Amino acid sequence: MIKGKENLVVKPPVVVVLGHIDHGKSTLLEAIKKDFRITEKESGGITQHIGAYEVEKEGKKITFIDTPGHEAFSAMRSRGAKVADIAVLVVDAAEGVKEQTKEAIQVVKKSGIPMIVALNKIDKKEAQPEKIKQELAKENILVESLKGKIPSVNVSAKTGEGIEKLVEIVLLMAEVEDLKTEISKGAEGTVIENFLDPRKGPVITLILEKGILKEDDILATSSALAKVKRLNNFQGRPLKQAYPSQPVQILGFETMPKIGERFKVFPDIDAAKKEIKEEKEKGPRVFLISEEKKVLNIILKADVLGSLEAIEGALESFSLDEVVLRIVKKEIGNIGVSDIQLAESSRAKIFAFRVKMDETAKFFSHQKKIFPKFFEVIYELIEEVRKEMKKLIAPKIERVDLGKVKILVLFKKTKDVQVIGARVIEGEITKNTSTEVLREEEVIGKGKIKNIQQEKKDIVLAGKGKEIGILFEGETEIKEGDVLAVFKEEKEKKPL
Repeated sequence: MIKGKENLVVKPPVVVVLGHIDHGKSTLLEAIKKDFRITEKESGGITQHIGAYEVEKEGKKITFIDTPGHEAFSAMRSRGAKVADIAVLVVDAAEGVKEQTKEAIQVVKKSGIPMIVALNKIDKKEAQPEKIKQELAKENILVESLKGKIPSVNVSAKTGEGIEKLVEIVLLMAEVEDLKTEISKGAEGTVIENFLDPRKGPVITLILEKGILKEDDILATSSALAKVKRLNNFQGRPLKQAYPSQPVQILGFETMPKIGERFKVFPDIDAAKKEIKEEKEKGPRVFLISEEKKVLNIILKADVLGSLEAIEGALESFSLDEVVLRIVKKEIGNIGVSDIQLAESSRAKIFAFRVKMDETAKFFSHQKKIFPKFFEVIYELIEEVRKEMKKLIAPKIERVDLGKVKILVLFKKTKDVQVIGARVIEGEITKNTSTEVLREEEVIGKGKIKNIQQEKKDIVLAGKGKEIGILFEGETEIKEGDVLAVFKEEKEKKPL
């Protein structure tokens, strides 16, 4: 920490890595750990969900947030957390910009933090970094080599190419951003990970934004209280105190705080409890559901609370006039019989992330014909929920007017079928379409055009001015001089 003016100190940058699920975010993070000789040592079995780690270059530190993806980062943002200072957008140099890449770009733009583009997998023969830069430009991401302001670097998590340069660019950007914070006041920051240890209780990872966090400090979020019993760094080593930008894992929370919640230190327990009480008294927002809306009930099961928070945060953004998404249960742990019973009684679908199903529950699920869906990737779970919501959307029927024909002559009539001669006076006419029968501009009936002929040959389309034969099906008895208004009906689903 370097002291600055007005009690401010320079703080290390906190970096979030985002991008498409298959473009190598995790392998890039692993490569950075390897290049900078970072070894995450287990300490008492509580570091497997640390969620962040530090690297150091020439005495300067960087904190990387290892989140499940931009869904988790969005969940943090939705609670007002400014958890990162810089974003690294990872794009496969061979595959280019994908839908998730675009979503990650929007997340970074909304966060207001600067971005660095990492064109990964540059070792591939198919890699075309210049082409990818043009694709990014279409998303208003203009890199420096295209006379923009966003730095880009070619990297390979596989060979290590460009890794050191990427870290150098992060440090340079941090210097330009002039990242400073206050340490003379009480510690404040964000919850970035949480899980329940069967022996130690809630284990929470925090990143400090300001102040110094020490053992025995009293801290609280809007939903949980803690007296810090133990501080560990990202390697599981004990700390006496933690500084801004440092990821730290603590024991001492009475209940589990949510991912993305802000925390701050209080002078005593009474002050912390008062804060929590005031937040709870504000109460949750209540939404009334129209009887006309469809409802998709879901049960979420996940491996850790961090994953559960990330999934729930991503689902909160779903909005449709016709469909309401309702989470009837969210819980960590394997799927049990009670989950199958609830799914049956509430007509809910079960979505499971990185968990399994108990043997008894398997038997019960087959008996009840309730089959949970299992996922290893958050994005794929989210997409499946989207699909289930789309299934519930009632299709909208839209009328598309095609044209009009005037009846010239009646050739033949049987029960509900007439063969008539007509001239197209407006638009174009096709077979297998619907029609209204107009007499003196008033609708007197409806029917179907089953076939169209010209010179006794079947045709698909007849334009304005053409004289045609029509096979009309309908109960209305057509007369010479009537007009048929021809249209088709199309079903359209509202996109989600």
